[in-house]
Amino acid sequence: MPRLILEEALIHPAVRERVANHQRDIVEEVRSAAAQHAVLVVGMRGNPYPRRARQWLREANIAHQYLEYGSYFSDWRRRNALKMWTGWPTLPMVFVKGALVGGAEDLKRLIDSGELQRMLA
Repeated sequence: MPRLILEEALIHPAVRERVANHQRDIVEEVRSAAAQHAVLVVGMRGNPYPRRARQWLREANIAHQYLEYGSYFSDWRRRNALKMWTGWPTLPMVFVKGALVGGAEDLKRLIDSGELQRMLA
């Protein structure tokens, strides 16, 4: 089932550019990093789940890139743009070979099952 997004035809022409460019810099930064690194973790300070994801990757000897955006009290608007772009509601956001694979627990399942290693082979 495709993810629901507002059709462009339902966005008034006067605001399309504003919608298209809203927080575009953070989205482009994450897109670029996901394309350049086999494993990318996007997180924030103070949230234990990005730390866990990174620890599990280190324990599995899997190199990764980490991008951190603010804390619970800062950069929430920028992080919200990432959530709107991906449709993923929480942090971390974990990308493998450019594809969103979910969050920390999803990553742990991929590591434990050996699927992550197969994806990276």
